[in-house]
Amino acid sequence: MKIKVVESVLKANDAVASENRRRLDAAGVLAINLMSAPGSGKTTLLEKTIPALAPVRCAVLVGDLQTTRDAERLGKCAADVVQINTGRGCHLTATQVAEGLASLDLNGISFLFIENVGNMVCPAGVDLGEHVRVALLSTPEGDDKVAKYPTLFQPADAVLLTKIDLLGALDYDKRKVYEDLSRINTRAVLIELSPKAGAGMERWLAWLRQQRGERT
Repeated sequence: MKIKVVESVLKANDAVASENRRRLDAAGVLAINLMSAPGSGKTTLLEKTIPALAPVRCAVLVGDLQTTRDAERLGKCAADVVQINTGRGCHLTATQVAEGLASLDLNGISFLFIENVGNMVCPAGVDLGEHVRVALLSTPEGDDKVAKYPTLFQPADAVLLTKIDLLGALDYDKRKVYEDLSRINTRAVLIELSPKAGAGMERWLAWLRQQRGERT
């Protein structure tokens, strides 16, 4: 009985996700679902990415348990931002994204970044209606996370190894990240970057533009 209930919930979510995707396609918007542990640098990445994409206009849906702090930061650079507070929810759902889309003006928007709730497990299995998935992994988290949390990295279209400016101060072997990723996901591109230092940003921006060109 419990299995049937879970399957029903997932099917309902997937139906809403498909509708979200149709809505985004009709508006000519590419949606990127950003997933990671808390503190990996999602907000900082977007603070650097969105101005660099100008004059292309970007919107953001921000998922957090509480507060509007990330939305306030991103409101300074994005064309439109909606905060979604999940309370105790460990991930965004397609229904919450649908409600967020209803509050956004998608006219003239090229990229919609969905900053998912910081969690390395729960968001991975939930379709929001995005076109591409990006998993962030920061160097302070350790070099074993791809192996420990494969469900986050298996469906990713890109994996971003963030905060590489800290490599010299950490006992971190990035070869493990490449080796572990090669075992579970050979499709995803792995980009090393430091948004604050600017390292790797051009490759990241080029990848985003390529995705938009291919999918919209």
